[in-house]
Parts: sequence; structure tokens; C-alpha cells
Amino acid sequence: MGDLTFVDVCSGAGGLALGLEQAGFEPRLLLDDDELAVTTLRANRPQWNVLTSDLLDFDPSEHPVSYDVDLLAAGLPRVRSSATARRVDTGIEERLLEATVYLVHAIRPRAVLIENVPELVHADAHRRFRDFVHSELHHLGYALNWFVMNAVDFGVPQSRKHGVLVAVRQEWAEAFRPPVPTVTEPMTVGTALRPSMAARGWADADRWAAGADQPAPTLVGGSKNRGGADLGPSRAKQKWATMGVNAHTVGDRVPGPDFIWAPALGRDNMVKLTVEQAAVLQGFPVSWQISGLKTARYRQVGHATPPPVGNALGRAVAEALNSDPAPSGAG
Repeated sequence: MGDLTFVDVCSGAGGLALGLEQAGFEPRLLLDDDELAVTTLRANRPQWNVLTSDLLDFDPSEHPVSYDVDLLAAGLPRVRSSATARRVDTGIEERLLEATVYLVHAIRPRAVLIENVPELVHADAHRRFRDFVHSELHHLGYALNWFVMNAVDFGVPQSRKHGVLVAVRQEWAEAFRPPVPTVTEPMTVGTALRPSMAARGWADADRWAAGADQPAPTLVGGSKNRGGADLGPSRAKQKWATMGVNAHTVGDRVPGPDFIWAPALGRDNMVKLTVEQAAVLQGFPVSWQISGLKTARYRQVGHATPPPVGNALGRAVAEALNSDPAPSGAG
């Protein structure tokens, strides 16, 4: 599946780009307006061409390397959903979605991948955007595929649903199939994090892991306008508490040999997850370095597309693009 190229916009910590790389795609250009995210990308992949730029200001004519690529990928900031109903709505997320679609006009990739909240696929609140995409891309010769996938079905130890649009040029559209799950049994938090919990000699790591016998709830990166990092809204915090995890904050390091784990006594006697552990729950390899201070690092992780999701999507797109194109006028 080699020799396929992509441009990735709003790249963040690189989860989607890493997954596409694992699927055999080569990045021509990545861009993000967050300097720490750009630092993260460059630290892990010095050979990648990474640009610090707001998507709304990006002019592909100034970066001709972005033309003639196989895939335009975008793991965009989440639009409002049921989980973010209280968030102040600035409209920036919708503008970024539209900017990605307009970018298709300029660079004409063979396929387009947009990943966002599951509501984008089916909710009435986002019907206007779906109609907009159809009107902009259908006449350019793209067939649209809207679907929802859960990261837990692809080996990620987290229940995290993604709304996905894959638009494929008509020549290859018939060959595209949405990814099918790669695992039959979900990975649990305990299985994923037991090695790190035991890394400093905490004697209760095995007992804790045995009780953390379910996938994590969806990690939420939060807004730059909020205070410190936490693991999500109230319902998620309650679920974390059943696993003996204090989800109201993010820890600096894993428990040491003297830590007394007694969840019945309250959150002060629960474990705290570190940024590195949150990254594991997002499916990042342990070698992936996240730049910045703790809260900024956690937000990069929480906003990321899990690399295994990007990998599965990349493989599905690659299979279509590597198929024999349909004759002109077919379909």
C-alpha cells in the first residue's frame, strides 16, 4: 500500500497523520496553528513537512507540494455535540469544516477524509453542513460516504465514537468500503495501563488493573479557555471512579511504592492518570512525545484522533485508490 500521499490539516498531536503513515501514506504537508502541536509533530517526525498556519489563512498556491496528492485528511476541532452543549459557540469549528471542503476545490485530491463527532453524520443540527458538502463535492466527481466508527473496535482501550466522511473520486468510489472492526474483545483500561502503573513499584497495580476491567470513557481535551486538565464531563468522572481513578485532574507521575489505594475513602485515595497514560488510552505508541506543560500536553492528547482509527481509515482508502479505476463515465 505504498506510494500514496496526503495533506493533513489541523494536525494537532499527529494521531491521524501517524495512523495514515502506518497505513502506507506519505505526508506531503501537515499544518496546525498551535505552536506546541507543531513542536510535537516535529519532535516525533523531523522529516515531515510541518507548517504553522491557521487553516482559514492557508493558501495552497504558496505551497505547491499540496497539489496532486491522493488524500486530503482533516481531524478537525469538534463541532458542538451533546457532550459539549454548554460550550460557548463561536462558529469556528463549522468554518474549519467548510474551509476543508473549499480546499478540495484547490488541490483536487483523489479522496477526502474528515473526522469529527458522530452527530455530524446523522444529527439534524448538522444537516446544513452535509447538504453543503454534497453541493460542493458531488459536482466535482466525488462520491460521499458518511459513517460512524468506535475506536474501541480497532484496539483502542477507549469507547470513542467518530463521525467520518470519506469522499472518493468516482473512478475509485465503487471500491471503497468503510473499515470493519479489527478486534472482537475490547481492550480494557487495566490491560492497557497495568505496565505503567507498576513501573515505580506500586504493589497494588495488579489489583487495580483487575478492577479496571472495561474500556475508558471518551477522553475530552477541553478548551484553552478552561482551567486545568481533567478526564471529561461528570458522567465520565463517575465511570472513572468505579475504576478507582480520580478523573478530576491529571497526575504528574504514576503511583510509587508507598501509595495507598483506597477508593472508598474518596478521590484523594484514587490513582491519577498521567498524560503519558492518557496517550496510551488514545492508542499512541509509548515512544510518541507530547510537547509543552502538563495541561497543554493533555489537551493535545484529548483532542487527537487515535492512530489505530487513522490506520484503519487509511487502509480502507488505500484499498480503494489502489484498485483499478472505473472506465470514464461509469457509475
